[in-house]
Amino acid sequence: MSAQADVVILGGGLAGLTLAIQLRQRDPSLTVTVLERRTHPVREAAFKVGESTVEIGAHYFADVLGFRDHLETQQLRKFGFRFFFSEGREDLDQCTELGVSELLPTPSWQLDRGRFENFLGEQARALGVKFLDGSTVRTIELSKDDAPHTVGFDRGGASHTMSSRWVVDAAGRAGLIKRKLDLAQPNDHDANAVWWRVDGYIEPQQWSDDPAWLGRCNPPARWRSTNHMCGPGYWFWLIPLASNSHSLGIVCDAKMHPLDTMNTHAKAMDWLRTHQPGVAQSVDKPEHALQDFLFFRHFSYGCKQVFSGDRWALTGEAGLFLDPFYSPGSDFIAMSNTFIVDLIEKDRAGQPVAPYASIYEQLYVSFYENTLTLYQDQYPLFGDAQVMPLKVIWDYTYYWALLAPVFFNQRLTAIPLLGRLRDAFTQGRDLNLSMQALLREWGERNTGPLVPDRRFLNQWNIDWFHEMNRALNDPLDDAQFDARLRANVVRMRWLAAEMLDEARRTHPDIDDHGLDAQLAAFRDDGPPMPCLDDAWYARMATTSDIHQPAEALAP
Repeated sequence: MSAQADVVILGGGLAGLTLAIQLRQRDPSLTVTVLERRTHPVREAAFKVGESTVEIGAHYFADVLGFRDHLETQQLRKFGFRFFFSEGREDLDQCTELGVSELLPTPSWQLDRGRFENFLGEQARALGVKFLDGSTVRTIELSKDDAPHTVGFDRGGASHTMSSRWVVDAAGRAGLIKRKLDLAQPNDHDANAVWWRVDGYIEPQQWSDDPAWLGRCNPPARWRSTNHMCGPGYWFWLIPLASNSHSLGIVCDAKMHPLDTMNTHAKAMDWLRTHQPGVAQSVDKPEHALQDFLFFRHFSYGCKQVFSGDRWALTGEAGLFLDPFYSPGSDFIAMSNTFIVDLIEKDRAGQPVAPYASIYEQLYVSFYENTLTLYQDQYPLFGDAQVMPLKVIWDYTYYWALLAPVFFNQRLTAIPLLGRLRDAFTQGRDLNLSMQALLREWGERNTGPLVPDRRFLNQWNIDWFHEMNRALNDPLDDAQFDARLRANVVRMRWLAAEMLDEARRTHPDIDDHGLDAQLAAFRDDGPPMPCLDDAWYARMATTSDIHQPAEALAP
């Protein structure tokens, strides 16, 4: 059987179905076919990893696609990220905790991927998308002229051919177009992950009977956070799913924690008992029956090209993947899909798409490369309760200052405006590169075992931080948008200067990594506004109290 479509999408997971929906919402006359290997409906809970969303991805699902009601009623509202510096500890209420006491204004959700993708499949079909589940793609023939592309696939025991003007690879790590065109590109972020799902919820409120600790959060719902249990070279996640399940996973620097120490459930639990014994006690209960267990080796990778003027594109994990620590997967789906929709719209309007494909490629790769700096070579400091909380605040600030406002304000494809803001983006990028290097050296200089200090580092109480999150929702004209981003970069400079001063307080001879010159170039920012109080800098205790010298522990 032979058929035709304007767009064929290879893969009907999160990236492929949201792209199909976005295309049909923007242009109901567009014929879209999705070829998905799995048969729908899929199982809930133990289906796919990638359950935590952050602001860009959440905004894409809720407001761009219009699925807020589903997210509010069928998924779980996320209680922000939460971090415990708890390596080797059973007394989790004694450890440094970083998170919010109340929900920040801009929402995000925890996704049961099976439930969400079943919903997306139903929505796609309701919009007129031809969603062919149970399809296995066999051949892809890409045209370099104006002739249609062709895709061969098997479904229902028969072979079929589909011709289309556009082909989009959304097939995840199978990377159909990537493999065909040899587009795979490794990066230098060498990390592994193992994960599993269990029945029932892991309840952090059971980690203590201290009324003050239990009352830190309003509502007392730490279980709805994406909880990160942090230690040197790794973090362990706990993500609740609306289907009354919990997703658990270990993500680690491959050099510090080899995959073969955790690549079965039994090994992973042994690893957890060693590194996170308090959490292991919560997980290792009969009511938390195991649902699945999976792992990825070297999960992070790039791609030589994701958008082409020859009318093909890659989206989601078919293109590139960073790291799950800040849950950026849905963000990059949102951005790549938005670029692809714009390219297809321009093509249907008779505009040449090759120049735009090239520009969008440069933008998307720059987003990827800049975000990769948050993770690459940084895992060794993840257990540092002095430096890592500062890194978390810095990384959020960088994200909310530049990338998130571009998406929220629908400026992702506003090329002239982004061009005028090139200097601001360059300043933000340079500040971030220097700060990541400073934080890395700072962590290297903090030696000795970690001593818990019971601090609660409450992001809700940082007024400017709270406001940056809220301000993502402000509708801005071009002039206001320009002013907002430039003001955000000023805030980044103030924060960088304050953190550099603090690093020098504890390590006077630490390298500035270029920050002094960058900050001196902007003396017209005015007097710096204070950013973080003493608790964030652990001034309630000396550095040696937090990182006790090894000799002090000798018998």
